[in-house]
Amino acid sequence: MEKLIIEIGASPNHFGGFAINVEGINGAGNTLDECKASILEGLSLMVKNSDKSYCKAPQWLVDGEYEIEYRYDVQSILSYYASVFTKPALERLTGINQKQLHHYATGLKKPREPQRKKIELALHRLGSELMSVHFV
Repeated sequence: MEKLIIEIGASPNHFGGFAINVEGINGAGNTLDECKASILEGLSLMVKNSDKSYCKAPQWLVDGEYEIEYRYDVQSILSYYASVFTKPALERLTGINQKQLHHYATGLKKPREPQRKKIELALHRLGSELMSVHFV
């Protein structure tokens, strides 16, 4: 199965995204959900009009044989989850101090690769832990 890879980035009050492996699929919005909906609408229009010369979609998109992988920059993911994770909670998860996390979330600073990996691994660990939860 093919993968449609969507890269999403953020500014202080806007989200934008595009497919890195299929030209012509992009979207934007004031929220991450609006951005994703805009991208999916663009994808749908591309597939619907794929028989037109100006809009050629890869056959795997037309056939629906794909999955979507979203890739986020640190600012967009921290901004999106700001209402879910407090800065102290993120500090405990990542080991990165709150002030630095605030700078990353607002776009004042861009994290270096080791910091990005720390954040990514911490979120993956949390996700794995939550996936193993069962209620009795």
